[in-house]
Amino acid sequence: MTPIVLAILATVCIAAAGFALLPQMLGASRAEQRLDALRGETRPAPQRRINDAERQREGRRKSVQQALKAQADLEKKRRRRVPLADLIFQAGMKISRFDFIRNQVILGVILFLLTAVLQVPVLFAAVFGIAGGYLLPRLVLAQRRRRYQDRFLDELPNAVEAIVRGVKSGMPLNDSIRVVARDVKEPVRSEFQRVLDQQSVGKSMAEAVETLLDRVPLPEVNFFVVVITVQQQAGGNLSEALGNLARVLRNRKKMKDKVKAMSSEAKASAMIIGSLPFAVGILVSLTTPTYLAPLFTTPLGLFWVGVGTLMMLTGIFVMYRMIQFEM
Repeated sequence: MTPIVLAILATVCIAAAGFALLPQMLGASRAEQRLDALRGETRPAPQRRINDAERQREGRRKSVQQALKAQADLEKKRRRRVPLADLIFQAGMKISRFDFIRNQVILGVILFLLTAVLQVPVLFAAVFGIAGGYLLPRLVLAQRRRRYQDRFLDELPNAVEAIVRGVKSGMPLNDSIRVVARDVKEPVRSEFQRVLDQQSVGKSMAEAVETLLDRVPLPEVNFFVVVITVQQQAGGNLSEALGNLARVLRNRKKMKDKVKAMSSEAKASAMIIGSLPFAVGILVSLTTPTYLAPLFTTPLGLFWVGVGTLMMLTGIFVMYRMIQFEM
C-alpha cells in the first residue's frame, strides 16, 4: 500500500504545483480570467455607450454640416441674376412675364410720343422712350417686391413664435404651421399655406419650407429654412432653436429700424439736393421764360441737358448706395 499511497501523494503534489505554478507561467490565474470576464461584461458596456454616443454626435454633426452646405449652395444659386418671371413672383403680382413686357413697350411708346409732341429731336425722344419704358416698370416692380418682403418680415417673428408655442404644447410641426397658416396676417399666412400645399403633394417638410425662399429670398427666411432642415435631418430641440431664431429676427428688425432712423437725415439731404435743379429751373422759367429756352431748342443745349441728367442720376445712385446697409 505504501507505493500506492506515495503515488497518490505525488500525483496530488504535482497537480497542486501545477495549479499553483501554471497560471503564473501563463501570466494569469483563473480568478483573474473570471475577473477579466466580469470586467468584460461590466466595464466595456459604458465604453460602448460612450462610443455609440460619440458616433451619434459625429453623425449628427456631419448631417448638420451637409444640410448647411446644401443650403449655402442653394443660397448662392438664388443670388445669381433673378429672371423677370421670378421677380414678378417675388413681388406677389399676378401678372405674367409677357404682359409685363407688353406694358413696358406700351409705356415706352407713350413716352416717345409725348417727347415728340414737345418737339424733342427724334433721337433723344427714342432714347428717352426706351429708357423710360424699361426702367420705370422695373422700378415699380422693385418697389412692390421690397414692400412685399418688408410686410413678410414684419409678421415672420410672430409666426415663428406661434410655431414655438405649438411645439412646446405638444403639437406636431405640421399642425403648428397649420395654425400659422390660419391665424397670422398676410402675406405670411398665404406663404405658409403654400408650404402645407407642397406637403400635401408628397414633399417632405425640409423640401416644402424651401418654397418660402422662392417667394421671399431674404437672410431671415433662410435662417428659418436652415433651422427646419437641420432639425428634420439631424433632430434636436426644435422649440429652443425656433425661440432663439425669433429673438434674432426681432433684434434684426430693431437694428434695421435704428439704421433707418439714423439714415433719415442723409435721405432728406439727398431728396433736397436732388430736387434743387428742378426747383431752380421751374422758378427761372417762371420769371424769365426765354432764359432756359436754348437748353431745349439747340443741339448743344440738349447735349448738356443729357449730361446734367446723367450726372444727377449718378449722384442719386451714389447717395442711395451710401445709405444702404447690408445686414
